[in-house]
Amino acid sequence: MTETGGNGAGAAQQGQGAPGLAINIQYVKDLSFEVPGGPEIFTQLKVQPEVGIHLDVNARQVAAQSFEVVLSIRAEARNQGQTAFIAELDYAGVFTLNNIPPELIEPVLLAEAPRLLFPFARNIMADVTREGGFPPVMLQPIDFLALWQSRRAQAQAGSAPPAAANA
Repeated sequence: MTETGGNGAGAAQQGQGAPGLAINIQYVKDLSFEVPGGPEIFTQLKVQPEVGIHLDVNARQVAAQSFEVVLSIRAEARNQGQTAFIAELDYAGVFTLNNIPPELIEPVLLAEAPRLLFPFARNIMADVTREGGFPPVMLQPIDFLALWQSRRAQAQAGSAPPAAANA
């Protein structure tokens, strides 16, 4: 891995022990868009369809200090009981964690990493729904820390382990 913003020697002098999160790459892992009722749905659509959003975050270790984080977004639009469109996106990034304390690995992977991926995934969802002939789905900002805390509380209350426990 290469560091940015320095010649390497300067970074070593600044302290290799400093915690850090580096994005190695980000990419569309999977993308699907379908209009099951087309082309009729376009003639029946009088108002903007109601869009339901489902969001999930998963992480898995891919190397010693590297993890793949996948932000999964599903948008399903319905109009008068009929599905107008279904858009599904798995947007991923490979992150390297440097000197992150063990107790912070899970929140970094499931809260901070998706926060960094979200703006790109948001743009892709807006573009694909607009190009599909519908008003763009404009996802509102998401508090990934609150989402992680909620998931963790549910996991502790039940028998299911938190998502990052498999990372």
